[in-house]
This record gives sequence, structure tokens and C-alpha cells, in this order.
Amino acid sequence: MTHNDLEFPPYVAGWGMANGHLQSIVPSVFRQVSVPYQRYRLELDDGDFLDLDELPAETAKAPLVIISHGLEGSSHRPYVQGMARHFHDAGWGVIAWNFRGCSGDMNRLPRFYHSGAIADLKAVINHAVHQGVERIFLVGFSMGGNQTVLTLAEPDLPEAVVGGATFSVPLDLEACAHALARPAQRIYMRRFLRDLKVKIADKAERFPDTVSLEGYDEIRNFKQFDDRYTGPLHGYRDAEDYWHSCSSVKVLGRLRRPTLVVNALDDPFLASPCYRRPSNASSNLLLETPLRGGHVGFMRWRLNQTLWSEFRALAFARSCLETVDYKTGVPVL
Repeated sequence: MTHNDLEFPPYVAGWGMANGHLQSIVPSVFRQVSVPYQRYRLELDDGDFLDLDELPAETAKAPLVIISHGLEGSSHRPYVQGMARHFHDAGWGVIAWNFRGCSGDMNRLPRFYHSGAIADLKAVINHAVHQGVERIFLVGFSMGGNQTVLTLAEPDLPEAVVGGATFSVPLDLEACAHALARPAQRIYMRRFLRDLKVKIADKAERFPDTVSLEGYDEIRNFKQFDDRYTGPLHGYRDAEDYWHSCSSVKVLGRLRRPTLVVNALDDPFLASPCYRRPSNASSNLLLETPLRGGHVGFMRWRLNQTLWSEFRALAFARSCLETVDYKTGVPVL
């Protein structure tokens, strides 16, 4: 990283905002951001599709940011639109992609999305490369952050990808699933299960031989949900197999590009492994653990203006553009 990037000012919560729950809830509920996306559909080799929302750059050679949302989010969540607006205002092209079933149109197959579904993110990247984009930066939030970190460790990562910035990343899925199962986090767990029920109900109606809604309301945590749905629908034995296979903590030693991970210490969704730099971590990893910020929060008072996380991501992206050899796609030492 450049000297200027390493000196980027740390996040400081606004007065009265030094609470992880407030940081996690207030921007999600009250922030109002709207950008003029152009939507198009990317057909996938398995017969399914992804809906991509784009903000085209004004110049053909402009760099592109690809933004991945979180669990039960979409390209229209305020944190995605805020990030899209900030990069686009800086002259970048933007693709904010929707996970399968998250765009407003349910996907075609029994499967939907999960923390390790990086084939879909790679399909979006490859689509951009085939369109002639020469410089690509990845931004991911929460589950999308986990996917982004996994992708940045892939051996076949296109040379065009210069790096990525991620926020509120559940690096260890098992530890985070247990953290969200605690009584103090019940409000978040109930919301996730309520939203996921809509998808499961749709799958059960269209694929009754594969998916059943019976007994769904007895599910209380991700262990039960992933044992019953996520694991079997996506080729994993059970929740533990899924968690261990898809946790991005396991790839921190082999990151191929500069990778920023910002995890606030007061994030109610995360567990202690998400704040530790492994002894074998790649020199490409920059792990920042601000005292405050909540889950995908990082707000002060002016919610509808640029957030610290948006300034941070763009600063890191610019540092990657300065320090990456585009011919080889690797950092310049």
C-alpha cells in the first residue's frame, strides 16, 4: 500500500453514535440514497441468472468497482447505493450485482446463494473483463465481503482485478453463527429468518420434491437453517461442512491482491476470530479493527452524505491503482 493509504484517518463515531446496535440499525432504516441504476440480466452457464445494476462511467477507460451486498440485501440497500454513488462521482463505472433471488425476481433453480458462492461473483468479474474493462476493484459487505475475500485468493483471478475492500466480514462463519444465536442478537436472527422464509416458501412451492417449508417456524438459528437448507441445497453435508468450507479466514494466507478488511470491534454480528490477523496472513492483507462502527454502519450524523466506509474504500482503491502492474496484475514492490 502507498504511504498515503496507510495514514488514512481511522473511523471515529459521531456523538451519541458509539453503540454497535445503533450503528447497525440506524443507517439501514433511516439512510436515504438513490442512484439511477441501469439493470441488465447476466445469464449463467447453469441456466440461472444474475441481475446486475450498473452506473456506466463517462469514459471508456475508467476503472470499475463491483459491489457485493450482504445476507438478504440487494443492490438497492443504502450501504450499496452510497458506495456506488461515491465511486461513480469519482469517475468510476459501477456494477452492483444481486445475489440469486435478491433482485426482486426469484432465481430459476432450487439453489439460491450463500457465503461461499464465489462462482457468481467470478461470473460478474469475467463478464466485465469480456466487456473490455481493464481495471476492476471489488467491494463487499458482510456475506458479500466473505465472498470478496475468497475471490481475491483465487488462483485464476483475472489480471484486471487490482484489489478489494470489505466491511463487516464474518471471516469465521461458525463463530459468527454462534454469536448471532445469542439472546442479545435475537432481533437480527428473527429478521434474517423472516426474510429467508419468503425464499424458502417460493422454493418449496416450485420444487416440492427438493424443498419443504414444513416446520420452518421452529428454526431459531443459522445452525438449524444451514443444516436443513443452505448445506443440502448447495452441496454441503451440513452446517459445519458449509461453514468450514466457505469461511474466508482460511484463505488469508494466499490473497492474490491487496485486500482491506474493516471489522468494527462493536459489530454485533462478528466473533473474536474476525479481529485476529493469522500468523500466516498474506502481506496483501490489511486488517483494520476500529473501536466503533457496528455492522455495515460507520456513520456519524449526516446519514445521507458520504460515510467513512465509502471514503475508506475509494482511498484504498486508488492506492491499489497506483501500486498494481496492470500487465501482470500483481503489486509493484
